[in-house]
Amino acid sequence: MRDPYEVLGVSKTASEADIKKAFRSLAKKHHPDKHAGDADAQKKFQEISGAYDILGDKDKRAKFDAGEIDASGNPRGFDPRAHGFQQGHPFGGGAGGAREFKFTWDNAGGESASFEDIFSDLLGGARRGRGAARAQRGEDFSANVTVSFDEAVSGGIRRIVLQNGEQLDVKIPVGVKNDQVVRVKGRGGAGRAGGPNGDILLTVHVAPHPFMTRDGNDIRMDLPVTLKEAVLGGKVPVPTPSGTLSLTVPAGSNTGTVLRLKGKGVPGRGNEAAGDFYVRLVVSLPDRPDEALKAFAESWKTSYDPRAKLR
Repeated sequence: MRDPYEVLGVSKTASEADIKKAFRSLAKKHHPDKHAGDADAQKKFQEISGAYDILGDKDKRAKFDAGEIDASGNPRGFDPRAHGFQQGHPFGGGAGGAREFKFTWDNAGGESASFEDIFSDLLGGARRGRGAARAQRGEDFSANVTVSFDEAVSGGIRRIVLQNGEQLDVKIPVGVKNDQVVRVKGRGGAGRAGGPNGDILLTVHVAPHPFMTRDGNDIRMDLPVTLKEAVLGGKVPVPTPSGTLSLTVPAGSNTGTVLRLKGKGVPGRGNEAAGDFYVRLVVSLPDRPDEALKAFAESWKTSYDPRAKLR
């Protein structure tokens, strides 16, 4: 087998990071799964793997540099055929039966990683040896977004910034509730060894509305009306998340009278029916003194006791 430094194209003073980088590049280029039926590619890949088995291991590299082992990892003067190994094959095997070895190296963080792990990173699950790396689902990411009351009711599109700085337009579903978690499929961490990507778990915070509240799929609000509108009745405008609607106020209405706009609450989704919009009337007198209203009240002869029910 050729000198492992020559095989990986690195100098004898190369750092661990440089050696690993060279191996990853060559392994990705010459992996048999990318060259099906190519015997030369298979041989090249075996040579690359064998070289990294030596140089990717601190102890083996030191022994090779000291001349204690050869390029195949065998002690100097060792005959691999006498011990059941195939000549020049870093994974063993031969007439005496296949032998399996797990090669590892220390990565930059001091953790041990195997060939299987690095091939999983490189090729998304490329098969090695007699088996295949296990597919792993990518990590889920968490994110938060605040939307207006109207957006929560009617839905919309919001742009969020991911942990890696990427901007993503996310669809806010119709009728989303405060603190509801929306799953954005496939936009989380990358899967390994052919596994699916993770998701983004987006927590939606709904900003409070100045005069509307939500009760399930129903929406409620207090609507100020003039004394004239309450006494004589008539049509009044009502602001809703879907636009301004017209509401008929019955004559003789009072503060506390509740009127309903059917189906004008939160839109229905799936098997859920649309909610209703409930309006509670609040009779509102003028902010400034009204002499005509004052004179009318003073001349009004009808007597009634609004607190009779409290007795």
